[in-house]
Amino acid sequence: MIPTRSPFCGWFQLSAALLLTAIGFASSASARADDTAGLSVWPAESLTLTASSPRQQLIVMRSDAGEQEDRTRAVQYVSSDPAIATVDEQGVVRGVGNGQATIRISGEAGAAKNIAVTVQSIDTIPPVDFERDVQPVLTRLGCNSGPCHGKQRGQNGFQLSLLGFDSEFDHAALTREARSRRVFFAVPEQSLVLTKPIGAVPHGGGVRMKRGDEAYEMLLRWIRSGAPRSVPETPELVSVSVFPTERILANGESQQLAVTATYSDGSSRDVTALATYQSNEAPICAVDETGLMTAGQVTGEVAVMARYMGHFALVNASVPLPGDVPAEYYAGLPRENYIDEHVWEALKRLKLKASPAAPDATFMRRAYIDIIGRLPTADEARAFLSDESENRRERLVDQLLAHPEYAELWANKWADLLRPNPYRVGIKATLNYDAWIRDSFRKNRPWDEIVRELLTAEGSTFRDGNVTLFRDRRSPDELTTIVSQLFLGIRLECAKCHHHPFEVYGQEDFYSFAAYFAKVGRKGTGLSPPISGSEEFVFAGKGGSVKHPLTDEVLEPKPLFGEAPEVGDDPRESLAAWITSKENPYFAQTMANRIWMDLMGRGLVEPVDDLRATNPASNGPLIEALGRDFAENGFDIKHLIRRIATSHVYSMSAEPNERNLVDTRYFARRYRQRLRAEVLLDSVDRITGVPESFSAMPPDGRAKELWTHRIGSLFLDAFGRPDPNQDPPCERTGESTVVQTLHMMNAENLFRKVTSDSGRAAKLAASEKTPAEIVEELYLSIYSRYPTEEELNIGIGLYDNESADRRAVTEDLMWALMNTPEFLFKS
Repeated sequence: MIPTRSPFCGWFQLSAALLLTAIGFASSASARADDTAGLSVWPAESLTLTASSPRQQLIVMRSDAGEQEDRTRAVQYVSSDPAIATVDEQGVVRGVGNGQATIRISGEAGAAKNIAVTVQSIDTIPPVDFERDVQPVLTRLGCNSGPCHGKQRGQNGFQLSLLGFDSEFDHAALTREARSRRVFFAVPEQSLVLTKPIGAVPHGGGVRMKRGDEAYEMLLRWIRSGAPRSVPETPELVSVSVFPTERILANGESQQLAVTATYSDGSSRDVTALATYQSNEAPICAVDETGLMTAGQVTGEVAVMARYMGHFALVNASVPLPGDVPAEYYAGLPRENYIDEHVWEALKRLKLKASPAAPDATFMRRAYIDIIGRLPTADEARAFLSDESENRRERLVDQLLAHPEYAELWANKWADLLRPNPYRVGIKATLNYDAWIRDSFRKNRPWDEIVRELLTAEGSTFRDGNVTLFRDRRSPDELTTIVSQLFLGIRLECAKCHHHPFEVYGQEDFYSFAAYFAKVGRKGTGLSPPISGSEEFVFAGKGGSVKHPLTDEVLEPKPLFGEAPEVGDDPRESLAAWITSKENPYFAQTMANRIWMDLMGRGLVEPVDDLRATNPASNGPLIEALGRDFAENGFDIKHLIRRIATSHVYSMSAEPNERNLVDTRYFARRYRQRLRAEVLLDSVDRITGVPESFSAMPPDGRAKELWTHRIGSLFLDAFGRPDPNQDPPCERTGESTVVQTLHMMNAENLFRKVTSDSGRAAKLAASEKTPAEIVEELYLSIYSRYPTEEELNIGIGLYDNESADRRAVTEDLMWALMNTPEFLFKS
């Protein structure tokens, strides 16, 4: 932007130049070599400014013993000739007149730098282009944001496309609507687009700019030039970059950012003042509207996004825990495989310490819950705890992966994400879908094979369960959102209507992807909720197309990135091959992230199905390594589970120490989780010895084997299974609630299980076991460990009372132990 000049301004600049020359440059035309020690300046030691690129944000850094510190707003700036170039206290250099000048940057202890500035063609003011020059101003002022004119129906009759994704629409809204009062060519200064944001007339959005500033002058020049839609031969924006890209900041430390836009003709310009900024974790590190990042008091890592006209760049910032940890500590941590190496590197960067390994009993209980979805029996617990072999943990993992219940647990997890409401698609179709999912896990089919068979499904809903996906999701846009989210971890829902605010995808990307499903054919009576009982056939049809909702252009199938195989008779085959390719990192990383979340308590990316640059993983190198490992080993789910479960990180204790208590996402310790609803109910059944009876299920059917959430269970509802009316992918509630506590304490069904004549409590009481043996049996069954000496004495004491009823005491002790966090949570 070019500042407005005036006679007064020129007089002031000339006076300042003479004064500065006298005090700063008469004695030294350039800094001595030793004056520059410790300071570095970005982008370079020389700048060229033009009318098209009239300003540049400088970044001044000081390095000391490997540590970096931003001094951009702490040093002093002096221009040798303010009539040529000015510089403000924030390090922004502006071209004013043609010629050459020098910017002297002075730091502490005499450290200094000189930056040569050449200003040329500054008076050759380029024509204003709507997309290149006007829309960035509207975005920077917030005019086209969601709370303002960018929302669905606009604000007070004035609507702009969200974040400027539709230039044609925006230009028409400004120049043709409201009887052209928004841009008033007769008196440009009276245009509403100027008078409202400066507060000259009432404006619901408040004052957004001032008369005479750069944004105002740009809009005024555009209106005076006739408010053109475009200027011929204007280069297109190609990319945006930010400096620096990484920083480690102490609590309270700041860092100025500089954003550069690069265009199709190879030119670039500083757009720091026009970019918008957002931190994905402001308490860790916030960023203001000028691009100044400031670390908070919370330890962790964040991604700070700089967005400019649909493009964005990221800065990864780390805020370590105050204090020092010797490097020898991290070098001495155990390393079972690459997972440990990547986690230790993250802990080292954040100065966190790892918790010690968990006891054998804790590890055993954790592995049983994670891999087969139930607690070990007392006999299984005794067998493992008596095993003194060095590789007992690895052997346990292998045994569990070979257990039949493995498939039921993991199929149950994916059924949440795939199976629809039977009242919508039909009971038989839903049952067949569930059977297909479970059969795939029982056979340990490779993940890429499962997905390919699902995406290219053909056949009858009464015989081929996988076709139920296409019975439930019936239009290309519905299939696009579920497929991209589940198998690529890319949420495209926003791009259906506008350019994704945090991604690179727009409407053309969305509907080109949807075109892969344009030829899906169906034969049958279709859906008739709430009872859709008829058979339907799914096949690859002969015709079908998808059009862009704005241009009405018929779009050809195209992947979101990269190259896909040529489209044949069934476009879904090309899509399935592209999605499941080993060269597609999203496919492998998305599944790896889900498995990591299931085993470790939280995903490396949260939410687990939202992989994007602006929502980075808590450990980027680790999720990349897991994805490579998964792909290179044939997308074998069991292989990846074993890799994670045999790492040292998986085996760590949940007990925090003084240097990881603040950790909630970097895996310096184990994160406690409430047991999954089905796992908890199946465990209650095993402990009490009384199985649950489910409708529409065989006798002794387990909770994790249920084929629909429509099967009634107050227990499962209380502990957060998905709403049966919710569309897949279904989400569970993982929080603890008062309802859950009351259910465990008072539920009639649970009372009947504990006090059943055929239950375990009754059998233990009637056995010849001593009180000590009964207490031990209950602790092993419920906690998967032996009782401590104190716990054993307390338990025995309950039986020693002369008036105590042996069965009642056993029942009370069983119920009491099941009402503790140690039972309800996985550590």
